[in-house]
Amino acid sequence: MRESGLYPNRLKTLMAAVAMMLFVSTPAQSQITLPDGSMPSLAPLIETVSPAVVNIATTGTVETQANPLLNDPFFRRFFDVPQQPRQRQVQSLGSGVVVDAREGFILTNHHVIANADRVKVAFEDGRELDAQIVGSDPDTDIAVLKVESERLEALPMADSDALRVGDYTIAIGNPFGLDHTVTTGVVSGLERTLPGNGGARLQSFIQTDASINPGNSGGALVNLRGELIGINTAILSRGGGNIGIGFAVPINMAREVMAQLIEFGEVQRGVLGVSIQDLTPEIAEAFELNRNSGALIAQVAPNSPAADAGLQPGDIVTAVNGREVSDANAMANAIGLLRIGDEVRIRYIRDGRSRETTAVVADPKAGQVRASALHPALAGASFGELDERSPLFGKVRGVLVTDVQAGTRAAEYLREGDVVLSVNRQQVASLNDLRRRVEGAGELLLNIQRGNGAFFVLLR
Repeated sequence: MRESGLYPNRLKTLMAAVAMMLFVSTPAQSQITLPDGSMPSLAPLIETVSPAVVNIATTGTVETQANPLLNDPFFRRFFDVPQQPRQRQVQSLGSGVVVDAREGFILTNHHVIANADRVKVAFEDGRELDAQIVGSDPDTDIAVLKVESERLEALPMADSDALRVGDYTIAIGNPFGLDHTVTTGVVSGLERTLPGNGGARLQSFIQTDASINPGNSGGALVNLRGELIGINTAILSRGGGNIGIGFAVPINMAREVMAQLIEFGEVQRGVLGVSIQDLTPEIAEAFELNRNSGALIAQVAPNSPAADAGLQPGDIVTAVNGREVSDANAMANAIGLLRIGDEVRIRYIRDGRSRETTAVVADPKAGQVRASALHPALAGASFGELDERSPLFGKVRGVLVTDVQAGTRAAEYLREGDVVLSVNRQQVASLNDLRRRVEGAGELLLNIQRGNGAFFVLLR
């Protein structure tokens, strides 16, 4: 990896000059010079950083149906419609950042390479290389690619936890398929969340006013030292164009995800088994609390690590592993970045008293039950306790469908992510309930929640 080439004294002078340029909007700014007589410019820094920022082009296929109703296996079975999905070619353009020159690892966004059959990476010097997808995590919108080359340059990573609002930022990417495009701005906010989740479940975005446009996704957000502070991921816009509100995944979060993707090919994310919500001033008043920050536990999954640790609905989590929790999103991020088997210290308030407990983050597949052992009509499906893996957790009570094998009887009426609410008109709130309800039953009348809708299906 090449050194930045900016000496400390020259860098301080350059930063001061850049600050003057950003805030002075008169012709006088053209007279600003450095001690050696040259004009202040970010060009030396950009020349250093650019070789590590790559263009990414993908091709792939997605399955589509002529009629959206044909996506429902129950509908196809009822009308005896054969399942013949069409395949459509898709292409995508984006950006990426080389973060390990020796191993050839490149960070980008999950949505840049989603559905990709082939990924090509183009470098500043004109080289084009095929890339392997090491792993991808939709929950954080981070993906890792690998290329084979001995001539790579990588960006050093900064500590994104040390960022402050007002720090200068530079975004480098490949908008609209152009060559490297550079925009500048400042950190406008930290720990931001996007309306509608922005495609990622775990969010703690850096907000910046450096222009981020389509194609910048996966590109570099750097500081004035040329260090990587984030991976550009999204914009907030009403019409699709940039309005000065861009978001990047903090590099500390991306680094944690990257380590698991490289080691396991996926993020082995554990579960705690709680549904949480923000502590609003109104709820704090109802709990007779003199604080407005924390995460309120709304529901605890049966047989979960949270239940084993003694947590209850109504507890207010104030810290995780010694780090303060300001709201539900902060707690979700803290737990979501832990590995299966990690021990987590949780400080919480109950009945006005501060308490502490310890839980071990569990493997969500550990309690999974194959339904063939429960009832022949359920063969091909697997079930688990309803927990934070499902967006329906905290909204309904039931049992989660964790897997459905294609071509089996269960695939005719169940999908992964469905929630079974009742069996033979008796509510099921846990796996134990499900076992009791189906044991010895001749036929099964299931009430199934799928997204925002629900339906009954009778199995004989």
